[in-house]
Amino acid sequence: MQRSQRTIEDYALIGDQQTAALVSRTGSVDWLCLPRFDSAACFAALLGSEDHGHWHIAPRHSGPCTRRAYRADTLVLDSEWDTPDGSVRLTDFMPQRDHAPDLVRIVEGLRGKVTVRGTLRLRFDYGSIVPWMRRADGHRVAIAGPDSVWLRSHPPVHTWGKDFATHSEFTVEEGEKVAFVLTWHPSHKPRPTLVDPFEALESSVAAWRDWAAECRYRGPHRDAVVRSLITLKALTYAPTGGIVAAPTTSLPEVMGGVRNWDYRYSWLRDSTLTLEALLTAGYHEEAEAWRDWLLRAVAGDPADLQIMYGLSGERRLPEYELPWLPGFQGSAPVRVGNGAVRQLQLDVYGEVIDSLTVARRAGLPIRPHMWRVQCALMEFLRTVWREPDEGLWEVRGGRRHFVHSKVMAWVAADRAVLALEENPGLAGDLEGWRAMRDAVHQEVCERGYDPGQNTFTQFYGSRALDASLLLIPQVGFLPPDDPRVIGTVEAVRARLAPDGFMRRYDTEATDVDPLPGREGTFLVCSFWLADALRLIGRGDEARELFERLVGVSNDVGLLAEEYDPATGRQLGNFPQAFSHLGLVATALALFEEDQAG
Repeated sequence: MQRSQRTIEDYALIGDQQTAALVSRTGSVDWLCLPRFDSAACFAALLGSEDHGHWHIAPRHSGPCTRRAYRADTLVLDSEWDTPDGSVRLTDFMPQRDHAPDLVRIVEGLRGKVTVRGTLRLRFDYGSIVPWMRRADGHRVAIAGPDSVWLRSHPPVHTWGKDFATHSEFTVEEGEKVAFVLTWHPSHKPRPTLVDPFEALESSVAAWRDWAAECRYRGPHRDAVVRSLITLKALTYAPTGGIVAAPTTSLPEVMGGVRNWDYRYSWLRDSTLTLEALLTAGYHEEAEAWRDWLLRAVAGDPADLQIMYGLSGERRLPEYELPWLPGFQGSAPVRVGNGAVRQLQLDVYGEVIDSLTVARRAGLPIRPHMWRVQCALMEFLRTVWREPDEGLWEVRGGRRHFVHSKVMAWVAADRAVLALEENPGLAGDLEGWRAMRDAVHQEVCERGYDPGQNTFTQFYGSRALDASLLLIPQVGFLPPDDPRVIGTVEAVRARLAPDGFMRRYDTEATDVDPLPGREGTFLVCSFWLADALRLIGRGDEARELFERLVGVSNDVGLLAEEYDPATGRQLGNFPQAFSHLGLVATALALFEEDQAG
């Protein structure tokens, strides 16, 4: 059955900080990659049909749940159904793993006597491989190639195989509980240690609440800020500290279109925003882990700096298509890997150096090679900053002299100069970097500014606008009260956010993007607009926009990459770290006076 009726916001996230699953309102796990975020999916119904793998548990003959919510300050999801026979609760979570990943689903009777059905349809390698099923030690075991998955219930319930799936049916009365545990491990190794699902639930709730309690923010919309921070924690690959942009691939930016990309990797562009959000909110340990991941990832020849890396800093992320998956609501192709990894995007040099500056000023422990990395990046950037590049939006229409890229080259030089001025003992080419900073600033103001429009432009010689121009005052390139900044903010808002939500650029007004279809509004850009409005003195308008953006979250507080105001639907990979980072950063900036810490 093709799941065309589903929407992206129908899903909720659970995870163990090494991988994540998406659970629908109907009680179906439709996406799960094991054992890592970037592994092949064993449940891929999200991008196809039930035949591509899913795990459904719900009352018999039921539809979407009556209500659902995360337990306060946790990543433990409760979904409840009211039926003519009674009510049940399904609790979904993934406990922090010791060795093997576990997915735990607990059914609890709340009222009456309800018959519950389950269907487990495992399909390894993104829905392409039907595993061999057998029974062993009270488990159902699925094996295919390197993958092995064990299913057990506590107490045991009757299961049977049919149509290459495992089915179950049982009843629960008030107070009764039935727990299912799905465990993955390499097929050549012995069965892993079993977890107690009920003890795991208690420890998971306690661990998440202890972590959330460390948040220093006490201002308005604290629930939304904490939910975003929990989401960012869930998207962190704990062994290395890397943060994936999203746990999914190929959720469309245009429904039915081809703008479908794999976001299960870590982007350098997120680094400064990530560090500032974590540090300001009080999470120094996570900020240090991200900073250390960043240093390991970028180590090597500065000419080989990539815009993104794998969870452990892997560099090869080849892009290919999965033709057997029809895509979310027919949005094909489904892609694995990301070809943009080989693009030249000069702004990442600025983001790396800026983030390391933020880390140093916040007092994070200094690493012996940290300054040498920055010096090497600066020396390379000094030789290439005048070159065109693909820009931060990873367009596939050729290189241009993007204004944002040049501004971030200025940021790199500016932060390097400030580091030497603040720390005279550091070695570096102070005068050379000052000269580069001044040269970049002069060129951008001459070639990237259109005096007729009183705006900076998307790239040199263009009249098109770009949401990234909103960052000019944020990074300190020009002061917020500069008439050129105010003119740019006003023009970008008028032309790219006529409905209040910001598009990255106008696909019809620029030729940098050759792909068909008009995308939705980019949520992090809308948070940038709120930040820019605050900086130019329009705090009331900024707060009003922030309120609207918080309202775009789905019923459990999650944001995708984009939003379509016309349909009220979320678009793009989900949940999106960049969107949640934007929410946290804007809340911290807007309501700074309300923070307790």
